Amino acid sequence: MAVEDISAVEHAIVPTLRFRVRVDAGGREVRSLALNVQLRIDATRRSYEPGDEKRLLELFGPRERWGQTLRNLLWTQAAITVPFFAGGTHIELLVPATYDFEVVAAKYLNALEGGEVPLELLFSGTLFFSGPDGRLQAAPISWELEARASLPVSVWRQAIDVAFPGSAWLRLPRDAFDRLWSYRAARSLPSWESTFDELLDGRE
Repeated sequence: MAVEDISAVEHAIVPTLRFRVRVDAGGREVRSLALNVQLRIDATRRSYEPGDEKRLLELFGPRERWGQTLRNLLWTQAAITVPFFAGGTHIELLVPATYDFEVVAAKYLNALEGGEVPLELLFSGTLFFSGPDGRLQAAPISWELEARASLPVSVWRQAIDVAFPGSAWLRLPRDAFDRLWSYRAARSLPSWESTFDELLDGRE
């Protein structure tokens, strides 16, 4: 397995990334392939700017502790069924890019100013093929099968902007939202932007 390209899916309802993956079956005919993919962020394999360090404080603490706290992060999982192919093929793996900033992976990605994010893709599943007698056979795919890739931060941001251009989502407890709603209504503020502007004015 090898990742050849990562791009943002245009016109997606939710933010989605497209991974173009090369599958090599070693010259065999494959009747079908049920593939599961676990994606991990290898946070230890990149450098960080001072601005990144400030925004990553919540996840990893101060920089002097990163030797103990900086770690790989489980991002997400995806699955795909690949139809018949012989020898090798390319697949397009569609991966949702969460915009929930309570999720650790989204916090991490949003904190980065730029550059690339090192990824690990771990594969498992079942390979269906014809045996020497022509009968259908199945073989498991071990999690030991993996690939590395680099996701440009700009591509992740592009995927988010396709679905929510120029916007970000903030999840609040119901009681906190009700207090904000009352605050906005009492002051006849025209938008949520103006509500937050008034609350933050002079506090930054």
